[in-house]
Amino acid sequence: MDSSLGQQKETTYGFSEVPDPVQFTPAELGELERRYGVHGSQTRLAQLFTSGIDQLQPLRTITLGRISELQPLIRAESERQKVNPLLVAAVLFDEMRHAKPGEDLPIAAHSGLFSTHGPAQLGLGELVHQGLLKPNATEQEISKARDQLLDRDKNVKLLIGKFARLSGELNFPRHRMLQASSSPRDAKALATLAYLHNGKLDYPRRILRAMQDPELHAVIYGVKQSPVSHLI
Repeated sequence: MDSSLGQQKETTYGFSEVPDPVQFTPAELGELERRYGVHGSQTRLAQLFTSGIDQLQPLRTITLGRISELQPLIRAESERQKVNPLLVAAVLFDEMRHAKPGEDLPIAAHSGLFSTHGPAQLGLGELVHQGLLKPNATEQEISKARDQLLDRDKNVKLLIGKFARLSGELNFPRHRMLQASSSPRDAKALATLAYLHNGKLDYPRRILRAMQDPELHAVIYGVKQSPVSHLI
């Protein structure tokens, strides 16, 4: 992948085709870092901590319930913007479980102590990217923008808009939803979108794994489905 990434045709997306979609070549990593400031993986200790949280069954159950409440919005907005709703749900599933205590209290959000907010853990920068906040916004405008990030439904819509925006910038298909089970290219594209959301190299594998979670499938589609992709 090189600086002409955004000019690639849909048949390649500018990425190499490899059996494991979460494996990026050095050139791909360098280009993504140059354009988006992504990083390597979390430290091993941080990964172990993350894995430990993932094993907490009560937290998992509560989070699935929260996503269930958002299901109509996720399905409708994802369909409108041609974004895979399972990608959206998987990111929410991960971000909600690893949210810091108290970070979404209005007083904490407006203190500037935290840089990301809401169920999708989005920052003010995404509002700027989507043209919803001026780069030179006043303090009053920034305060209102943080309120938007704290609004659950608006936050989810912004996440879907972020994936649509990134897909356009990277010349991924915009006339249809990416499907990990349909081709290695789609799986790689979904992994890339996950990577760009979080910025950590170990994140895409977690998200693509969550996209195959039968319970998450049931929440989004109303029926339990067995994982069908051999790509992950």
